[in-house]
Amino acid sequence: MIKTSKIRRKTPVAVRPSRIRRDPLPVAQKLAKVEISEEREIWGGVAGILLFAAALAVGTVGISAATIFRYAKPSAPPPRFGQCYNAGGSDCVVDGDTIYLAGQKVEIAGMETAKIEGASCDAERGRGIDAALQLAALLNKGKVTAGAPVRDADGELRQTIEVDGQDVSAEMIGSGAARAAGGDRNWCGASEGQG
Repeated sequence: MIKTSKIRRKTPVAVRPSRIRRDPLPVAQKLAKVEISEEREIWGGVAGILLFAAALAVGTVGISAATIFRYAKPSAPPPRFGQCYNAGGSDCVVDGDTIYLAGQKVEIAGMETAKIEGASCDAERGRGIDAALQLAALLNKGKVTAGAPVRDADGELRQTIEVDGQDVSAEMIGSGAARAAGGDRNWCGASEGQG
């Protein structure tokens, strides 16, 4: 006895053709081929190289300028006090204890220095020049202010001078470039004598 299968078979379905095209579509128009002359190609290449070089130059100059301005140190203001014999002007140093401030001659109170003009010996003149140079450097360190006139130890009328609130005569005496007012005025020493 043959048994019949309980599996039902489905009836075959008709296969439909695919909607996806596998062949390229025919081109309706042919693209026109552009012909570029050899001369035009050369000039195009030259123009491209020149544009690249110009862009490179602009970039280099820009980076250089930015670097210079970023790392440049601010310039110091020019010295306000110079030596009167070569600078002139309203602010200058005559010698180690005399200056012109705003066009007015001021003898600095509290100190005495060796003289340049009328020096008794070469050593005094040399010490006077050193004191004048040191005074100019000290005055150029900050804001210079003059106090009221005072009678010095020798009875002379002089003015106190300060740089950023520091007494100039104390600085000069402390450095050895000046002596306290009313003290020993012999700058030549025993070996050179007077004259």
